[in-house]
Amino acid sequence: MQDRPDPAELARARQARLVGIVLAVTIVLWLGAQWLGGELDWEPRFVFLFDLAAMAAFVWALIVTYQIWRGRQG
Repeated sequence: MQDRPDPAELARARQARLVGIVLAVTIVLWLGAQWLGGELDWEPRFVFLFDLAAMAAFVWALIVTYQIWRGRQG
């Protein structure tokens, strides 16, 4: 008979999976926006908005990863 996984551990695993998905999607979208901006000669200030959005996603991922890490410590 197997033990059931701890619900808190399952929640942390879901959070970690979400962080991974957000990071992967952010990187792909950011690289795509950089390429598209170069191809369509967008103004740098417009492309910079994609940089800010990517940085916001990375900061969010860092905060959630820290929360996951802190949750495992307790």
